[in-house]
Amino acid sequence: MCPLLDERGRRRFAAAEALAAGRGGILVVSRITGVARSTIGRGLVELRGGAALDLTRARRPGGGRKALTSLDATLLEDLRRLVDPATRGDPQAPLLWTSKSLRHLARALGALGHRIGHNTVASLLRGLGFSLQANRKTLEGASHPDRDAQFHYINRQVGGALEAGEPAISVDTKKKELVGDFKNAARAYRPKGQPEPVRVHDFLVPELGRAAPYGVYDIGDNKGWVSVGIDHDTAGFAVNAIRRWWQLMGQARYPGARHLVITADGGGSNGSRVRLWKLKLQALADELGLTITVCHLPPGTSKWNKIEHRLFSFITQNWRARPLLSHQVIVELIAATKTKAGLTVRSEIDTNAYPKGVKVADADMDALNLHRHTFHGEWNYTIKPQSNMTR
Repeated sequence: MCPLLDERGRRRFAAAEALAAGRGGILVVSRITGVARSTIGRGLVELRGGAALDLTRARRPGGGRKALTSLDATLLEDLRRLVDPATRGDPQAPLLWTSKSLRHLARALGALGHRIGHNTVASLLRGLGFSLQANRKTLEGASHPDRDAQFHYINRQVGGALEAGEPAISVDTKKKELVGDFKNAARAYRPKGQPEPVRVHDFLVPELGRAAPYGVYDIGDNKGWVSVGIDHDTAGFAVNAIRRWWQLMGQARYPGARHLVITADGGGSNGSRVRLWKLKLQALADELGLTITVCHLPPGTSKWNKIEHRLFSFITQNWRARPLLSHQVIVELIAATKTKAGLTVRSEIDTNAYPKGVKVADADMDALNLHRHTFHGEWNYTIKPQSNMTR
């Protein structure tokens, strides 16, 4: 219709379409046709008889207010320079340390001698191909040269254990959660107009504290275990979660097991450099009579840990929009997590205290029955029960 209509006809046509569309029609028609919302608004006034109609007058092509860019030759270049990401390292950049909102940009352009409002800045930015965008987590930093090789090594260790009918687990601590009537992300269906009330500010409730869910995911059986700690997330807490998984789930699933393979991140309470982690694993190996092999993921790859997308992601989906009112509520929400692929989860509260800052002496480390693998022994090692120690 555009080539067949003059300026007034286009305005009224767009207004008629917006009127027919109902609520939100002005915005939709503006996006489709490119006609400004204010222009469509004037067309609506005309259609509704709110203004005297003069059918003899029509704006000639090219008539009306001239675009600012045609009157101000340097406007676009100055705007592009202000928002160009390449200028963020320039100490002379006017908005280097300022949020680049539309009003700040308009103010900065005004300081450069341009007369412009923030709405016009928005229009010019769209014309330059800019849009509002959030940060995106894509930069992993420099990767270790043996990153891929370590993943292949982990796969071989896990695959060998599964073929032999031995257990292989993925472990990690889920993000700590505030316990209480705090907002939890996402939305859930409730009676209309009755959203669940939660606190305005996320301040710790001392008598409730935080919950530290430590998870154990059985790679071969697609089953999960989560110990919900009420104290510090230490290596002692992590190993006790593995102990409880074995006592309540793993032992029955693998009655003849002699070897346990654990895949874990390189940091946190189960980090590759944490002495207490190795000391507690030695105690666990002695207690259970199991040889324990640990393979750590290479630096910067924690998101590839199987427990993240095989267990924790589904727990997060299950408790979305549900305030975590108590530790018992957290345990019940975790235990209710299920998937069509057969995932089931068990959970319990760990009420033990785990003090921070426990030091492990060199003599204790030397006494471990720990054997580092030839390939990256700092990431891959086996801890055997002390009864199997050979001198």
